[in-house]
Amino acid sequence: MADRKQLNSPEKQNSRTRLLDAALDLVRSKGYAATTVDDICHRAGVTKGSFFHHFKSKDDLALAAVAHWEAKTASFFDEAPYHQAQDPSDRLLGYVDFRAAILTGEPADYTCLLGTLVQETYDTHPEIRAVCERALSAHTAELTRDVEAARQLYAPDAPWSAESVATFIQAVLQGSFILAKAKQGPEVVRENLEHLRRTLRALFQPDAHTPAKKTERHTRASNAKPVEEPEEEYDSRLSHFVD
Repeated sequence: MADRKQLNSPEKQNSRTRLLDAALDLVRSKGYAATTVDDICHRAGVTKGSFFHHFKSKDDLALAAVAHWEAKTASFFDEAPYHQAQDPSDRLLGYVDFRAAILTGEPADYTCLLGTLVQETYDTHPEIRAVCERALSAHTAELTRDVEAARQLYAPDAPWSAESVATFIQAVLQGSFILAKAKQGPEVVRENLEHLRRTLRALFQPDAHTPAKKTERHTRASNAKPVEEPEEEYDSRLSHFVD
């Protein structure tokens, strides 16, 4: 029996990582159902015995692949430049710009593993659906913090919650990725991100959301002169009103 040092050797660890990376690529390009263990082993350059050394099944690999995806994307987004902005609304707009900037390559290169997995497995693989939901919710929570900071600064009396706006951002992205796959190109994603950018700018304009602005508008309305209706002319010869 191999000891712990042998099992945790760089070669063993590298084969596991190669399998996970292969799964990310294949599931995003072919879908979960169409991706086989043989496909993954071939792409990773490892034997089937190596696969089953690390994972009990394809489903077990999928669960690990979600965690692998989270780790890779967390590092990627943590280093993105939009975090440097001081204003939270600028960070949100920068996030949208960053998402637009990384729309390169084929749809499998920029679409989301989580969205692809959950579309196929939500009803048949509850464990995979659950880990995808947790990962999506974690990313939504990251956005929620900036949305809430911007809401407190620019729209404290707004009727919507920060979480609902962050969820809307996520929905725009995931829905756009589906359309990108259907249309085989990122143009629809870019257009939707432009609409999202305009929506966020409108949400955080310091206008009707603030009490001071509401009071000012009410005062202007109260002081406005009433519109005088034109007097109607009475013509006695016709015995009726003439316009």
